[in-house]
Amino acid sequence: MRRAIRILRNIILLLIAAVVILAAVLVANAWRKSSQQIAVSPVAPVTIDEQAAAQRLGAAVRLQTIASVTDADQSADAFRALHDLIAASFPAFHAAAKREIVANYSLLYTWEGSDPKAAPIALLAHQDVVPIAPGTDGDWQVPPFSGAVKDGFIWGRGSWDDKGNLFSMLEAVEQLAKENFRPKRTVYLAFGHDEEVSGKRGAMAMSKLLQSRGVRLDFVFDEGLLITEGILKGVDKPVALIGVAEKGYVTLDLSTTATPGHSSLPPRDTAIGKLSAALTRLERKPFPAAVSGVMRETLQTAAPEMDFGSRVALSNLWLLEPLVRRQMEKTAQTAAAIRTTTAITIFNAGNKENVLPGRAEATVNFRLLPGETEESVIAYVKSIVADDRVKVTPKPGNTNPPPVTSTASPSYQAVNRTIREIFPDVLVVPGLMVAATDSRNYLDVTDSIFRFSPVRATAEDLKRFHGTDERLSVKNYADMIRFYRRLMQNTANP
Repeated sequence: MRRAIRILRNIILLLIAAVVILAAVLVANAWRKSSQQIAVSPVAPVTIDEQAAAQRLGAAVRLQTIASVTDADQSADAFRALHDLIAASFPAFHAAAKREIVANYSLLYTWEGSDPKAAPIALLAHQDVVPIAPGTDGDWQVPPFSGAVKDGFIWGRGSWDDKGNLFSMLEAVEQLAKENFRPKRTVYLAFGHDEEVSGKRGAMAMSKLLQSRGVRLDFVFDEGLLITEGILKGVDKPVALIGVAEKGYVTLDLSTTATPGHSSLPPRDTAIGKLSAALTRLERKPFPAAVSGVMRETLQTAAPEMDFGSRVALSNLWLLEPLVRRQMEKTAQTAAAIRTTTAITIFNAGNKENVLPGRAEATVNFRLLPGETEESVIAYVKSIVADDRVKVTPKPGNTNPPPVTSTASPSYQAVNRTIREIFPDVLVVPGLMVAATDSRNYLDVTDSIFRFSPVRATAEDLKRFHGTDERLSVKNYADMIRFYRRLMQNTANP
């Protein structure tokens, strides 16, 4: 008996020692991780006529440049009016750069560099905006296309997405042109007109045009992730996320058939029933989640800046990844960053209450993590549906995730430095863009793509994106202009 007690005591002591050693290792790993934030002195803010700039953006917001999937010429007058507004508002830049209209409504500017051997760069933005959700016009504090400058904000659809980026770029290059700035490397400003409906007419046409001219870009800079405030848990500072990767975009049609007939004599399996069962299986068995790739780099870069508990967890993903993963899966925003997502968006079947339909169809949209492909998604869907009666058909226009841009590249470091110079209070980390941008159409002309919008946003602000009461603060807009001006100085004339 005594011997058994001694053995049990020794086992308990060994377990306690193991726990203590493990805790010491976890804490040591956390403290060993030093900050990865680069030391940069903030630059003195350049004087901006904030109200004048805000009024110019407001005028652009008033033009309802809504693109259409089916009608290439929808909003033609609004796009042409926007072109006229841009030309009239930024005369110095138009005198310094060459303007081309591509695919009728996209704008491609070429600001020739002084060094023909230096690899050019491209800044992207899009002119089109999403429409207002039907029946929600009255929910806006100000009319959605008023472009009003009120209470310190520029209000209206497009003020943030993406005319804010477009016009702040133009404000920046206009200032530089007036100061006789001459870029060393050629700078392209490419403003597509159908990003919200795929970018296949505008951005793709401009990319192909550059490719036909033998242009190889050092990097492309497009809209994307933001300066988030209070969103990344465990960090008490704003976090600027540079999108070095973007999810792929795949849409599949699922369909099944059955013998149509009278509802009074239903068979064991109906078209709606078979397809509903398949969709239920897809929702109940999502793609596996993993804290890997870009998201792992995001968390490990942020870890040294976090509170003690978060720092310990994120510095020891070798052991605590399952815990971190479960925590991230609790919200849609963070869950989307660690898995390929599945979204059932359209369901069609039947047209009369007493008639069994002969066909049922559904559309499912997937946003792919880097590493997945259209083929791997189709294979996964078929394995989960496990029903040969359900046909799986890919939609046209699907795109695989683009390659991940290296954070060790000089261009990433230049973007990082620019953010820290203009926004000295923020932390900078790489991130994954979960939505699609025009930049995916430029893969044939560059290896490096950055997706970042210098917009400060809280969780409440994110609801305004493509939603009601879209707005951009005048102060933030002035900083956006300063950001693009400095980005040009740091990259176009390094």
